Amino acid sequence: MSVLDEMSENLIKGKANDVKALVQKALDEGQAPADILNKGLLAGMSVVGARFKKNEVYVPEVLIAARAMKAGMEVLKPLLASAGVEPVGKVVLGTVKGDLHDIGKNLVGMMLEGAGFQVIDVGIDADAQKFVDQARETGATLIGASALLTTTMTNMKEVVETLKKSDLAGKVKIMIGGAPVTQAFCEEIGADGYAPDAASAADKAKELAG
Repeated sequence: MSVLDEMSENLIKGKANDVKALVQKALDEGQAPADILNKGLLAGMSVVGARFKKNEVYVPEVLIAARAMKAGMEVLKPLLASAGVEPVGKVVLGTVKGDLHDIGKNLVGMMLEGAGFQVIDVGIDADAQKFVDQARETGATLIGASALLTTTMTNMKEVVETLKKSDLAGKVKIMIGGAPVTQAFCEEIGADGYAPDAASAADKAKELAG
């Protein structure tokens, strides 16, 4: 088994220390940082994402795998930057104003990182302007807004409208999700995409960023 396959396997099992050591080993062997990222870490995370979608693994396994990926990324990140490896895209992610739920948002963030995106997390209870300002400051092309309550999901509309009135209109897309959110609601408020779960969110983000 190659060091990259071994890395993927250990990441799927959530063995953070082993993943970290294997990233270092791959670098010592002279493997390109981009290959380690794509064929080792992201390859493992995409398996976890696919299994999560099919209900073969659950939230705890995803969190453990994501932690293992983060451990590997700690070693790799500085080298990716110096090798000029760019993320697939940048996403501003947050839970809308009035909503203090973050487990779903955090899961989506991990899935997005696992798909090669750079995630700028604006946290919970974030007002519409905060999403737009962060997108402008970071050069993100995608905003991901989450809500878990029927009372707060209406604040997603405000994010869409604030973006449409800003200088980023037409340059940044908005993706929404959360328990009460539906495709119909997405169309009603004029958002660009909806994802029913964290694994689908990564696929939808790729499609919108594509």
